Amino acid sequence: MHSTIRKIWNWVTSVLVAAIVVLAIMLVGIRAIGLTPYSVLSGSMEPKYPVGSLIYVKKTNPHNIKVGDTITFVLNEDLAVATHEVWDIDEEHTCFYTQGIANKDADGNIIHDGNPVHFNNLIGKPVFCIPGLGYFTDYVTRPPGMYLAASIALILLMLTFVPDLIDKADEMDRKKEAEKKNTEKQEN
Repeated sequence: MHSTIRKIWNWVTSVLVAAIVVLAIMLVGIRAIGLTPYSVLSGSMEPKYPVGSLIYVKKTNPHNIKVGDTITFVLNEDLAVATHEVWDIDEEHTCFYTQGIANKDADGNIIHDGNPVHFNNLIGKPVFCIPGLGYFTDYVTRPPGMYLAASIALILLMLTFVPDLIDKADEMDRKKEAEKKNTEKQEN
């Protein structure tokens, strides 16, 4: 394989592998420091957390939550997760009252969520947000995106070895050609 093509090939595969490693760290490795990523699928907290964002949530003691904090919690028996702002806390009944800041009535007043959030349902507080990355995460964590991502990773892994295979094939061809020339010289 030509030197220039090999350099370009190595650069492209290095960039792609680096991108995959960074994404893996952002989606999985981040858990090592106590953060859990969640995709924002609704506009109830816009503009603070735009639809399609990826938020990173840190586990938090319920007694450290204050009115005005944003919390991520288990919403129902289906284990759906939501992120809303706390507007009141009932210490006696150990529950939070939450609201989506973009959920407003006709007069522009924020509509409070219908059910309180029990302290046991608290996952934590969002620490930071990366707009747009939630779309990608949501896609690659479910079929068919999961299959597509795995296929791309496998193809990329295989393609990293293509230049070496081509070089070995070229080397074998050169050896055969050299042997053929030596045989022809010896016969003459």
